[in-house]
Amino acid sequence: MASHIDDEQAAEIDPQNPYASSSKWRHQESSKYARHEAQLQARDATAAGNTDDLANYLNSTRIEPQTDGHATGHYQPLAVASGQGQPAEESTVNQQEAEVSDGKEIVCGPLLNYRRMEQGYWFGSVLIVIKGGGKNVIHEPSLVLRRAGAQGEPAAQAKDMQIQGDRLYSDKRNTFWAFGIRVPLEPNEIRYEYEVPGMRFSTTHKPRVNSFFIPAINESMRIMFYSCNGFSVGTDEEAWSGPALWNDVMRKHTATPLHVMVGGGDQIYNDGIRVHGPLRTWTDISNPRKRQEYPFPEKLRAECDDYYLQNYLRWYNTPPFSTANGQIPQINIWDDHDIIDGFGSYVDKFMQCDVFRGIGGTAHKYYVLFQHHLPPPPSTYTSDFADNDDDGTQGIDPNQLIDTYVAPGRTDPQYIVGTKPGPYVAEHSFNIYTRLGARIALLGIDARTERTRHQVNYPETYELIFQRLRDELHAAARSGQPIKHLILLLGIPIAYPRLTWLENILRSPLIGPVKLLNRRFGVGGGFFNHFDGSVDLLDDLDDHYTAKTHKVERAQLVVELQKISAEFSVRTTILGGDVHLAALGRFYSNPKLKIPAEEDSRYMVNVVSSAIVNKPPPQAVANLLARRNKIHHLNSKTDETLLDLFDRDPGNSTKTASHNNCTMPSRNFATLTENSPTNRINGTAPEVNGEAQSFLGVDGHSHLHRGEVGAGTQHKAATDEGHGRGHDGSLDIRINVEIDQHNPEGVTDSYGLTVPLLVYRPRTEASSRAVSTATSQ
Repeated sequence: MASHIDDEQAAEIDPQNPYASSSKWRHQESSKYARHEAQLQARDATAAGNTDDLANYLNSTRIEPQTDGHATGHYQPLAVASGQGQPAEESTVNQQEAEVSDGKEIVCGPLLNYRRMEQGYWFGSVLIVIKGGGKNVIHEPSLVLRRAGAQGEPAAQAKDMQIQGDRLYSDKRNTFWAFGIRVPLEPNEIRYEYEVPGMRFSTTHKPRVNSFFIPAINESMRIMFYSCNGFSVGTDEEAWSGPALWNDVMRKHTATPLHVMVGGGDQIYNDGIRVHGPLRTWTDISNPRKRQEYPFPEKLRAECDDYYLQNYLRWYNTPPFSTANGQIPQINIWDDHDIIDGFGSYVDKFMQCDVFRGIGGTAHKYYVLFQHHLPPPPSTYTSDFADNDDDGTQGIDPNQLIDTYVAPGRTDPQYIVGTKPGPYVAEHSFNIYTRLGARIALLGIDARTERTRHQVNYPETYELIFQRLRDELHAAARSGQPIKHLILLLGIPIAYPRLTWLENILRSPLIGPVKLLNRRFGVGGGFFNHFDGSVDLLDDLDDHYTAKTHKVERAQLVVELQKISAEFSVRTTILGGDVHLAALGRFYSNPKLKIPAEEDSRYMVNVVSSAIVNKPPPQAVANLLARRNKIHHLNSKTDETLLDLFDRDPGNSTKTASHNNCTMPSRNFATLTENSPTNRINGTAPEVNGEAQSFLGVDGHSHLHRGEVGAGTQHKAATDEGHGRGHDGSLDIRINVEIDQHNPEGVTDSYGLTVPLLVYRPRTEASSRAVSTATSQ
């Protein structure tokens, strides 16, 4: 989301930093910041002053960051100049170095992925990126895996398992090797170690031996969820201590091992490609029509390809994120910043242009390599090669296969692949169904590949997804080990305050004359985006499920989930990021129906955890969203609103107004743990907060069940002693919120609640009236 205020207003809002962002919704620093970086002092996360009149953005300008390539922190993406992403005078030398590489230098990785569980086995993969390559294999590495044992198990001599690598992709610059892992599930949680012997690392901070944990065969996984794992262009990264919260992730992992980390999109920010990368010239074109007609020739494709590659190598080598990547198995979907800000949500005619088609394909290439450990398509879009296949995808460009090896395409069983390519990324969507241990499953919807301004996914893709989901839930039930909790992974929150009033203003006919003046004379400056010339904020609003254009699709998705929840008595919990705030939305049955949450198939929590790295919006935006936290009616039977989860601000800070207990403008991540029924054996077990009481007939501004009573810092789910220690099969949720942005250790406060099991009982209108009568008596 974005809003716009001028530099003087920004200075009034944050006197500590007169060069702060003029774009309070898109989190972007002003051009003044880059010029005065040397004098800049680290500032507080909060902003002082009165910004209630946020509608002033209509009279302001969007200020671009400095374009001289000057870095604004230790984590700035590498600048891209010539065809290989380096200055021309260095390119030839480094190409020669790559050609004589011995194939034993690891320049990125190891990166550990989780894939699936089936027939008593855990499946995953490890990826390493090697310096140098081409069509021929220089050196074939192998991975050594050993069972390190269970806690309390007598020490035994570990037996090494040697795993040969699969070469996914190789060109003169780098070679991508993936190692498939298959290990048996056991009665106890097991730790494994792995290493890649005989190899050198280009960095010193990476452990040479990594370890990971897999759950016991009768247990569910401990889950970590994150999103927005990078900085927007121009952000003062040092003022935010870089990716500090990953230190807290690793502390929690050391104390109680996490079995999987789920990436909800924007695992990397590639927006810099238009500011200090090869798209700078294209972005500088003032006329939207000329930008639309700009070609994407092979030279520009190669430059963009190298930008994405180098940015991935840089970011996935940045500690402590890089350490987590090697020790906590990850599973991901992508969102716009994995490509470029707003991709898919600009007007259709402009999204069809050569440049967007080109970078969409190039970003997809490295997304599947780094984030899924899969071979990419043989080539990506370029306007120099127009041989299209019957399904709308581009044919193989032989120019891109010179000195290049690409493994044959494949997908693993956990993927639900769309039937046709996306409208702007000429590839098929990768949706995911996988089991997260004994009683939890994850469904991840790829909400970017098929996205347009008017749709999130094709209807045919939803049909595939829900048919696969029903098949899997049926199979689990027949096996005697049914799924009790379904985790739905979305890139964007779906239970979230609406901004319809803002959409109405920006789509008003009154904007038309201003847009015309902008095209003719530049009036309005940065109020209009640098791509299609539309109002800049609209692409962010159109991304939201709550946008007018997605209203019908959103309702259909939620209703279908309700049907599946009822059909299989499975509790659905939704994970979503993107908005740079922590919050917790809920769908639930209209109170008039008098359905207890424990029996309510419509009760679904939307955990909004964002961002783990990017800076949050200021107080004013969070407080505005809290003011918009009305009780909305999805339909006659379903209501929705945010929970008052934040009983106080983290630490001793003042981040929100006294009326705001539902949105938290701080960096954060979430953890989810089942209160396993097997805990009963161990006699552990603080139960959920709250006394026995009736919650029938209350609305979403009140507690809907016992697990919401006392939600916040004092809830048992928020504490190390209580989180996941119960035994009733419910799901503990904890949002970990940064206390101090200046602390590089990334220390957090925790806010918790518990989501109950669903025991669905079909209800007729007569039975609902009977419950209502009994309650009134």
